[in-house]
Amino acid sequence: MFLTGGLKSLLPHVLRRVIRCNRLNISNTSGMAEGYKQANVVILPKSLADDFEKFCHANDGPLPLLYRSKPGDWKCPSLSSESDIRTDCLQYKIYEHGACTGSLKSLKEYSEQLKDMVTFYLGCSFSFEKAIQSAGIPVRNVEQKCNVSMYKTSVPCYSVSTFCCNLVVTMRPIPESKLEAAVLATSELKEAHGAPIHIGDPGLLGIKDLSKPDYGDPVHLHPGDIPVFWACGVTAVEAVISCRAPLAFTHSPGCMFITDLKNDNSIITSSKEVPQVYCISEDPLHYSVVSTEAAQKIKTLETLIGIDPGDRGIIRLHCPDELLKACLSISHAQSVLITTGFPTHFTYEPPEENDGPPGALAIAAILQALEKEVVMVTDQRAMSLNKKIIEEAVQLGILKRPIPLLSYQRESTDSALMFLCENGNPGKPRFDHLIAIERAGMAADGNYYNARKVNIKHLVDPIDELFLAARTIPGVTTTGVGDGGNELGMGKVKDAVKKHIKNGDVIACDVEADFTVVAGVSNWGGYAIACALYILNTCEIHHRYLRKAVGFPQLSKKMVWLSALPSITKEEKLLETLVRHGVRSGKTASLEMEVDGLPFYNTHSLMIEKLL
Repeated sequence: MFLTGGLKSLLPHVLRRVIRCNRLNISNTSGMAEGYKQANVVILPKSLADDFEKFCHANDGPLPLLYRSKPGDWKCPSLSSESDIRTDCLQYKIYEHGACTGSLKSLKEYSEQLKDMVTFYLGCSFSFEKAIQSAGIPVRNVEQKCNVSMYKTSVPCYSVSTFCCNLVVTMRPIPESKLEAAVLATSELKEAHGAPIHIGDPGLLGIKDLSKPDYGDPVHLHPGDIPVFWACGVTAVEAVISCRAPLAFTHSPGCMFITDLKNDNSIITSSKEVPQVYCISEDPLHYSVVSTEAAQKIKTLETLIGIDPGDRGIIRLHCPDELLKACLSISHAQSVLITTGFPTHFTYEPPEENDGPPGALAIAAILQALEKEVVMVTDQRAMSLNKKIIEEAVQLGILKRPIPLLSYQRESTDSALMFLCENGNPGKPRFDHLIAIERAGMAADGNYYNARKVNIKHLVDPIDELFLAARTIPGVTTTGVGDGGNELGMGKVKDAVKKHIKNGDVIACDVEADFTVVAGVSNWGGYAIACALYILNTCEIHHRYLRKAVGFPQLSKKMVWLSALPSITKEEKLLETLVRHGVRSGKTASLEMEVDGLPFYNTHSLMIEKLL
């Protein structure tokens, strides 16, 4: 018998020979032949081979195809010399009509059947463990001398013919301070599954209990560790089960085929491609990933909208990176609730100002283009006005379709919870994210004030309660957009409002949002959110993370997203609509300024050619 401690330094061809002779008493190949690629193995009837190859290409995160053999070919010359797939894995699984019927140490007894079968070699995450260790990151399963944990998820793969299954992932506990290093270390190792597809709470993948993996062994987290999930080649096992082939074989999970190929340990040469990691939710814990280039573009937008045309001191309210983190959170949401409406002109009918609705509709337009559900909530007295504005926005081509419009009234102590969740159940929220833009916010004394300290509570429905209730619902996050500190969501910066904004001690909103976007004009904040969502969804690193590395990139929809973005022309038409319905100006609404010699937005470019 060989001592397992020396296996990591053995050359692959020697290790395969030892495995072939059945001289190892170990359960997995993690940590063996350090620096060399390992492979998942799937052996299928040749009649299914073409469809399975298409399935791999359609889901190349979990199934990076290293080699496809010819029927009856037991060797893989491009991956290894002197190999025999019938004997060179520690253990195999046999499947008959979708059911696992046993484990085998060798497939030699099936040599006749294998003549009409094709072998697929797929990349494995064991291949990147050395890269992680080289980055100074502990590999807990290696430390604990056990197999990696593997879990079935609720994430569907892209189906091809009879191959229809959900994604399987591996989990490795990573210290929080090392998250970005772990993403960076693996992001270019595409043949070993690449960067993680999820960081944080396993429940967001449909995994109920980390202590009960579907494959492999439980790996224990140390204090301060965060569960990090990579796409896993054992997805192929689920695919084999789904196709119900009369006969098929796979490696036993964790018992990989070891190739002669060295990991290339690709280094990202451009700083623009370096991934960055941001926490976007504490309950449940959720991190997102974005490229340095995309993050910097959004930070530039944040700086741009922070210009203070009224010299009111809003620069003192600025919270760095809030636009980026808010938009990362919105990007992950499937259903978004938007509210706007500030009755500044309390002696007129209607009392609304024209700052807010254009920004809200700009956000709604890009969310529709991104195929997310969008709903608006407003004051009962303003329902008719907002319905007309939405209808005309559709006619003008600003919106693809009408937005459902709701109102909210407090009828009982659980009204907000009933509004936000199915039957008031916090486990079934109707919305993932709430956005308030230029929406009157409740002050500490329970009243609502305009900038001149006039109490306008009689014109404002208690939509703040939805934001307060959202803080008690796991998985629901909120964003507030404002330009004076008295808007819903600005409670996060209320101390700065009281100190630096005129009348701030009275008017400051007391209700905070998870993310606070401060702009010189609130509409600008809405336009910036729309632009930032475009930037994120055209960022390859972020988009791959969003789709969990399954299916195909959606960049073919780029022009659809682009056409949904706000423009001076759209804004002018919308402002004309507002005027026609009696809505008065509250402050400068347009942002006609330049960045690097280009307009902030211009009909179909929005400075995208240069900035986006």
